Amino acid sequence: MSDTKIQWHPGFVAAMNLEFAENRIDLVYEKEYNLSTKPLEIDLLVIKKERGVQIVNEIGKMFRGHNIVEYKSPEDHLDIDVFYKAGAYGSLYKSFGETVDERAADDITVTIIRDAKADGLFQYFDRHGVRVTNPYAGIYYVLDGVLFPTQIVVGKELEQKNHAWIRALSDRLQKHEMLDLLERINHITQKFDRELANSVLEVSIRANRQVVDELRGGDGMCKALLEIMEPEIDKIIGEVRADDARNSIILAVKSFRDLGADDGKIEEILVKNYKLSPDDVAAYL
Repeated sequence: MSDTKIQWHPGFVAAMNLEFAENRIDLVYEKEYNLSTKPLEIDLLVIKKERGVQIVNEIGKMFRGHNIVEYKSPEDHLDIDVFYKAGAYGSLYKSFGETVDERAADDITVTIIRDAKADGLFQYFDRHGVRVTNPYAGIYYVLDGVLFPTQIVVGKELEQKNHAWIRALSDRLQKHEMLDLLERINHITQKFDRELANSVLEVSIRANRQVVDELRGGDGMCKALLEIMEPEIDKIIGEVRADDARNSIILAVKSFRDLGADDGKIEEILVKNYKLSPDDVAAYL
């Protein structure tokens, strides 16, 4: 995986929109919800659903009127304290209605989504007698010790056919999974869905560049598909390389400063070694 910091949350929001495409008109997405006047440093997605609407996708079967969804990237931990913190977000959300009890407790759910199963957390549940059910592949309902209906979604355990978008948010994709993702995107013709799908693809390629490189060395249908998708792939890889170069320069500037170099000397080095113009250098100083 690239050292470049991957922005997982935008890809996640896009993936959720695609997962719930069959119910898109029934749902409202609030993708940057602040839980206090001083924003907490979290990326929460709040999905609002009208009463009586039945969600087709299994991830939404638990949903009620207000649904707090927290995504944990492959780099994030999920232990018992993080689990209870997600429940606390549900409590804060409930308490921030415009009037007392505007958001009823029985109308709120909490969902935590992560690519890999947090084995330590599930071992904690087992040791402490917390009941957990598994109604659908990759989806676990936590029945005890929670204020709101709560589920944990394990991306890599979800069924590939119906959950390719969430499964794509992984740094351990197999070649056949990347090909499946490219095939799905290639068949999307609606502009909005294509934009959402490309957001997922960007995250997936950034996290699995080696897989893309290996696929490009293939032949047959694989090669034909890659040629069709080449503009999107090349654009993303170009952005990744640009980000890598920017990060390399930022680290270099920090190192030069640690060694006592002044801005004039740093500018001289960057112009000479990184082929930057003085105007470009100014952005790093």
